[in-house]
Amino acid sequence: MPYPPFRGDKLKIYNLAKELAKDHELHLLTIAENQEDLNAVEHLLQPIDSQSRRLIFKSVQWIYRPKWVSALSAIWGLFSNRPLQVAFFRSRKFQRKLNSVLTSNTFDAIHIQHLRMAQYFENSIPQNAILDLPDAFSLYWKRRYERASNGIERFFRRLEYQRLAAYEQFILPQFNRVLVCSQEDQEYLKRNGINNVELLPNGVNLKTFSPIIGSQVIPNRILFTGNMDYAPNVDAVQYFVSEIFPTILKNVPEARFIIAGQRPVKAVLDLQSENIEVTGFVKDLAEEYAIANVVVSPLRIGAGTQNKVLEALAMDKAVVCTHVGFKGLGINSGEGILMASEADLFAQFVIDILKDSKLSQQIGNCGGNHVRSTFSWTAISNQLINHFNSICNEKNI
Repeated sequence: MPYPPFRGDKLKIYNLAKELAKDHELHLLTIAENQEDLNAVEHLLQPIDSQSRRLIFKSVQWIYRPKWVSALSAIWGLFSNRPLQVAFFRSRKFQRKLNSVLTSNTFDAIHIQHLRMAQYFENSIPQNAILDLPDAFSLYWKRRYERASNGIERFFRRLEYQRLAAYEQFILPQFNRVLVCSQEDQEYLKRNGINNVELLPNGVNLKTFSPIIGSQVIPNRILFTGNMDYAPNVDAVQYFVSEIFPTILKNVPEARFIIAGQRPVKAVLDLQSENIEVTGFVKDLAEEYAIANVVVSPLRIGAGTQNKVLEALAMDKAVVCTHVGFKGLGINSGEGILMASEADLFAQFVIDILKDSKLSQQIGNCGGNHVRSTFSWTAISNQLINHFNSICNEKNI
């Protein structure tokens, strides 16, 4: 259910829907996993804003499937060749609901979000359907298994990576068009022989994330944001604290590392110290960005374009990141962002920004201008419409 739009897929679908609903009638079919999802339905049936009578979604239909049912489905998936990530959402009830909706209605276009939902079209893929992937899922799992800390963990992560790679090669070529959000993901899938892949970048809400006039930066404040029960984010902050932050503290003893994000797991909470703060849920992330001296994204696992990076750049913040998600930004290191895959260089970039306010401002302004001209949700939704127009024109040739 794409609400509340805090992170990831929910954020993308919600913002795209609000833009597309200005000129199009949208209908949503999804899975509800808990009471929060059920409560979200009311919000998704609201007008797109206070000045409009157009609804975000004209209708919202769902099946209720608690996570424990999905977990059992994933366990059964162990005894098949199906990726566990796909087996997790395998539901005959949802398949029947989808078949009924498609039989009873005629849609100009069908937008399928995530590889997990592609399975419901294995037997018949409509010509006007696009599969939209947040990233190349097998690339994400490849990086996870490469970072596994023990043999058993490595075995199962490698198995999932191999299953996902095989499933991508099976299902993706059947669609007229597949979308990913970064050039890195596109190039990876094409190397695997999947050539019907085009780009649809992530976007950023420029009304929410824009420079706050009059805000005062707190010197030496280093910020990381994200859902803190998400494995790549947990790994990122552990990596930063163990391999990057000590070097920063030697050069800037007053430095403080702020980990801002909901649902911090014990491994994250255990990182707290005199110089490290874990905030938990932050109601207004824009305010947190505004007072940060530098924003970091030390991800080692993952793919796609990182929302946290786009948000920080949109607020004219100097950002230091790793290679993960960097290609999707469409800029070079030093031109609006600094990229470093090695811990020592990453630390030095952060130190340089903390010590040089002119450098911080220069990088922040350059990155902000790039994001505002390229990654607004209005621009991204127009790109999606162009993709749909393209496949619909091909269908009519």
